[in-house]
This record gives sequence, C-alpha cells and structure tokens, in this order.
Amino acid sequence: MPATLSVNVNKYALLRNSRGRNVPDLCWAIDLCVEAGARGITVHPRLDQRHVRLDDVPVVARHLRERHPGVELNIECEDHPTLIELVLAVRPAQCTLVPVRPGEVTSDHGWDPIADRERLLAASRPLRDAGVRVSCFADCAPDAVAAFAETGTDRVELYTGPYAWAWETPEQAVRTAEVWDTATAAVAAGLAVNAGHDLDRHNLAGLVGLPGLLEVSIGHAQIVRALEVGTHQSVRELLAALNPGAAPAP
Repeated sequence: MPATLSVNVNKYALLRNSRGRNVPDLCWAIDLCVEAGARGITVHPRLDQRHVRLDDVPVVARHLRERHPGVELNIECEDHPTLIELVLAVRPAQCTLVPVRPGEVTSDHGWDPIADRERLLAASRPLRDAGVRVSCFADCAPDAVAAFAETGTDRVELYTGPYAWAWETPEQAVRTAEVWDTATAAVAAGLAVNAGHDLDRHNLAGLVGLPGLLEVSIGHAQIVRALEVGTHQSVRELLAALNPGAAPAP
C-alpha cells in the first residue's frame, strides 16, 4: 500500500498572517495540493495562533468534506484542553499529538512514552471514542518506541529532523538505520507508522519501503520548493520521491 502524502499548509497561513488579510487563502492552497495528488492535508494550530489559527480549523475541515471528501485531515496539536475540544468538534480523520516546549521555533522532540503515558492516555481516550485516529509524535528511539502501545495511540509519527539534517553527511547511515530500526520496533508492538519533519524530495529516498509507513507530513520543504517551481510541481515531486514507480498524479 503506497504511503500517503499529507501536505502541511501552516506556512501558507504564516504568509497570509503577515499581511493581515486572507491572501493566500488556505482553501485555495488546499485545492492546489489536492489537484496535484496529495491525499492528506495537515494543520498544526498552536495556542499563540502564529500560523494556522483556531478559527481556520473548522473552515479547512468543512472545505475538505465538501470539496475533497476522499482527502484526510490531520490535526497536529498539543494536549491542551482547548485544542482537544477543537479536534473533537471538528472530528478529523487523525489527530497527531505533539509535545510543545515554550519558546520552540517548531516541534523538535517527541513524547516520552513512559513519563507522558497518563497524559497521552487522557488525551487519546476521548479522541478515539469520537472515531478520531490518534498518532503520537515520537523520537527515533528503537528501544523506547514500543512503550507507545500503552498510551492509547494507533500510530506513531517518527520525528525525522535528525535524519533529514544528516542526509548526505557522514551521519546519514547511522540516522537512517535509527529510523528503520524504530519503525521495525513500532510495527512489532502493533503500531502503524507515520513520519514527518524536514523531509523533502531528496531525503524521502531513504524512507521508501520503511516498515509500517502509512503517511508522511511535509510542509516547509514543500512551500520552499513551490517558490521555485510552483505548488503543483512541488507536490508531484514529493509524491514521486515517496512512491517511486507509482503512476503520476493526473
């Protein structure tokens, strides 16, 4: 089964917010990504609302339901009650729980599945009861990932920042093995696998055939490449890198 590409549209929202109007429109950006072949859309609302705002989320969800019913919505968020309530109101296909450290520029670490077990259970229980698939952001740590099976999550999203930064450096082989060993351990524990953070059309090559991989979430690299070649081409390049040999998107 080919892995799904979920395009994170946060950076489109960041650009919009810098001007104070509705350009670019998130629904327009989503239409372009879906037309290019993306089968998932990711948003990551934060309480400081620095990119995707809280009131964007129901708009995006409604747009996908009405215009692109086969495209999954993935909402990334911390386990704050306000955000969990928002997810429950919207009921996306998936909620990816991501830990947040005050002052961080972007997500830069996974949960500790042992220390954070009760928090994750408390957040995942109502989500799963509402029919929302739960994924937890996880560091690439082969010896630790199996513990996520006790947190109520359905999947783990492997934090691929260190892997991506090591691409084409002497560390590449070590970091790649770390990702593969973690994915293998996750599957053995009964967990499905997502991946995300700093993935691009180049380093996706190291994840082709990754055990249990069902979805990758990509935002920053997609919009950076879109500045050169446009949104359609940037998405199609990611799809080709993720699933080489597959039929190109229409």
